[in-house]
Amino acid sequence: MSPILPRSTPEAEGVDPTALRRLVDRLDALEDVHSLMVLRHGQVITESWWHPHTADRPHVMFSVSKSFTSTAVGIAVHEGLLALDDRVVDLLPDDAPADQGEHLRAMRVRDLLTMTTGHSASTMEGIDRTISLPGAGWARAILAQPVEHEPGTHFVYNTGATYLLSAILHRLTGERLLDYLTPRLLAPLGITHATWEQDPDGIDAGGFGLSITTEEMAAFGQLYLQGGAWAGQQLVPAEWVAAATAAQVPNGPHDWPDWNQGYGYQFWQCRHGAFRADGAFGQYVVVWPEKDLVVTMTSGLSDLQSVLDVVWETLLPDDVWAVPTETETGHPPRETALPTPAGAASSPLEESLRGVTFELEANPHGLGTLAVGRAADGGTELTFTTAGADRSVRFGHGEWVSGTCALLGTPADAATAAAWADESTLRGRIIFLGTPFEWRLELKLSGDDVTVTIDQNVAFGERELLRVAGKARKD
Repeated sequence: MSPILPRSTPEAEGVDPTALRRLVDRLDALEDVHSLMVLRHGQVITESWWHPHTADRPHVMFSVSKSFTSTAVGIAVHEGLLALDDRVVDLLPDDAPADQGEHLRAMRVRDLLTMTTGHSASTMEGIDRTISLPGAGWARAILAQPVEHEPGTHFVYNTGATYLLSAILHRLTGERLLDYLTPRLLAPLGITHATWEQDPDGIDAGGFGLSITTEEMAAFGQLYLQGGAWAGQQLVPAEWVAAATAAQVPNGPHDWPDWNQGYGYQFWQCRHGAFRADGAFGQYVVVWPEKDLVVTMTSGLSDLQSVLDVVWETLLPDDVWAVPTETETGHPPRETALPTPAGAASSPLEESLRGVTFELEANPHGLGTLAVGRAADGGTELTFTTAGADRSVRFGHGEWVSGTCALLGTPADAATAAAWADESTLRGRIIFLGTPFEWRLELKLSGDDVTVTIDQNVAFGERELLRVAGKARKD
């Protein structure tokens, strides 16, 4: 993949390289950071990808998507397609209910942008995301929900509000949000990998669903740091950038301090005068104007504050922002990789498992049997049957093995590794590339019995995906 941003050294941009090494080391200790890129003065001064994640693979952004949707609204306002004080029911007349109520009638585009629609909870909860009948799509379902508060007075983080912005732009422009943004924003920035999930009616989800690379995230952050200007063009109106990244409404209280600083137009305020685009499980575009700095990260973490704490603790001290007395040639971060499971490559029990099939108890995923064997390259291979078909997962030992995994559903690109923690316990990791998600698998053997457990590292709901027992039968 060709770089879209210029490279420099920390010293050349006035940053102590040891601080950047500490930043990488501290993020590495969190165990599930996938990538990092730091820009100063528009130059990349450090970048790391935790293998098996790579620079060229787009990563799911979740709610970083919201900041791109906000940007599209800002461009559309500049083009005269809509205004901040336009009423939502006027912009989506076919989706507005007949009995609108005073608060719904008062809801404006501004309220969607600031998450102050007047709802008491997110309006995406409970919406069927797979079935859409004519005239009964997501927008209609969202607008049909009660609006308990006066719009503009009550902050509730609400992905449905962002979806309505996407639906409005879709109606006004006659094209997908992604297609609207491509010539106006994405192509000029060099963003060529973007994809966006759609609803069943072909409308981009708006509040989630965007996938881009880490460097493309960094280019977006640098655009906002530059007030919307890029290569001599004003891609986003400067007044929009200023308003979108200001604290338009209060958004606390919250246990995490960086979630208490105020909310703009689909951008979060941070401590220390910074602002950010922010996606679930640790996808970040942090813009720090005072330091002329952009920090982008992808992750698979549940403690989101921990990531920002590392940024502030390593980069905030005054001595970071001075060129060392002896200018050096730069210190690229050490090779980074997610750790493979610790333990032995094989178990004394493996010989006794040859030709053994474990019959699994009934389970929601329809897994019927399990066999444990050795792959041709010496790794461990687990073969499950479901719906009469074999589904094999091959694990490397001490290294990540790339392939696809379709164990519990649709095939997806994955990297796998496993080890025997003891002679009767196999532990494996299945990392789904380009996403925050991974599965932690454990096999426990005891005589003719086996227990299989699969947990997910992060989730919007339950993390335990599978817990099933089985009993051996000789083939």
